[in-house]
Amino acid sequence: MLYFQQGTVKLSNGKERHESWLFKTKDGFQLWKHNWTPIVRHTTIRPDATPYDGNWTYWATRKGQAIDTPIRVAKLLKKQKGKCTWCGQYFTPSDLIEVDHIVPRSLGGKDEYKNLQLLHRHTRDDKTALDKANAVSLTMEQSN
Repeated sequence: MLYFQQGTVKLSNGKERHESWLFKTKDGFQLWKHNWTPIVRHTTIRPDATPYDGNWTYWATRKGQAIDTPIRVAKLLKKQKGKCTWCGQYFTPSDLIEVDHIVPRSLGGKDEYKNLQLLHRHTRDDKTALDKANAVSLTMEQSN
């Protein structure tokens, strides 16, 4: 048996709303109104982009997830907006990308997202060499 009733409705976003009429059953089930559904805006896709073109960096940067891309890499790509933090160049599908610790683990850095960054493989080699040189100079200063 369906009937109309005034009442308060709990919406999907957690807020409550008073309605002048509700279409419900005696068990308490009610008909969901379209205007209770929150609007979700989406960014437009580039006209030349397709999921089948192999440009996984575009899709991972856009959505934070991509097929055949580790979740950690996809999230970092989205966070960095598709750019290498060391050289500032955009990643391309042919680039070798590596996850790097901003503060190296050997110097007390943690394996957390806030301490991770994506780098091109060749720039990671440069950064690692610099990190090792800094670690050696710190060790020498502490021994003196």
